[in-house]
Amino acid sequence: MTAPVLRLTDVVRVFPSGNKKRTVLKGVTCDFEEGRVYSVVGPSGSGKTTLLALAGGLDAPTSGTVSFRGRDVADIGLAAYRNKNVATVFQSLNLLGYLTATQNITSAMEITGVRGVSHKRRAAELLDLLGIDETDRRRRPARLSGGQQQRVAIARALACDVDVLLADEPTGSLDQDTAGEIIETFRRLAHEEGKCVVIVTHSPQVAAASDEVLHLRRGKLGRR
Repeated sequence: MTAPVLRLTDVVRVFPSGNKKRTVLKGVTCDFEEGRVYSVVGPSGSGKTTLLALAGGLDAPTSGTVSFRGRDVADIGLAAYRNKNVATVFQSLNLLGYLTATQNITSAMEITGVRGVSHKRRAAELLDLLGIDETDRRRRPARLSGGQQQRVAIARALACDVDVLLADEPTGSLDQDTAGEIIETFRRLAHEEGKCVVIVTHSPQVAAASDEVLHLRRGKLGRR
C-alpha cells in the first residue's frame, strides 16, 4: 500500500464566535496519496474551506496533526511547508494584473526563493505543460479567457515543483466545456506527473472525475 503524502489525523478546528466557540472540524482523519485526484464536497458551512486551509498550511489545527510524508507540518514550519511542499489555487486566482502570464510564474519563484533553475525556463515548461501558447503567455490576465487564467494559476502553483496541489472551487466560474478541460488538466497532473490533487468543489462534474470523493457534513468526514 502506498504511504500517504499528506495525512490529517484527528483534526479539530475551533473558532471563537462571540462569547462562544464554534467547532468547524470534528476529529477529521484522512489520507491523500500521490497520483490521485480527490474531491472534497459538502454543503456550505460544512468545513471544506477550513480543511483546505489546514492541508495547505494556511492555518493550524486546534488539536490533531497535519503531516507531510510522515512529518508534522508544525515541525516543518507552516511557511517552509507552503514554500516547498504544497500550493493552493484560490477561487479568486490572485493573478497579478500588471504582469504577463510568464511573469506571474517567475515572480512566484522569486518570492519563494527557488534556486538552481532558470525561472524563465521553468515558467516556459509549465506553460507548455498546461497548454498556454507563446502568444498568450506574453499577455496579461485580463486578455486571457477564464480557462487560460485558471491554467496560469495552476502553473504558478506548480512553480516550486510541489507534491501536493490544492484547489478551491476551480471550475465555479467556468462554462461546462472549459470546466471539463480544467478537470482533465488536474487528472493529467495526478496520473501522469504524480501530483496529489485535492479539490474543494460543489460541482458533480468535478466529483465524478475524481479518484475519490470525501464528503464533509457538519465538520465530520465520510467517503463515497
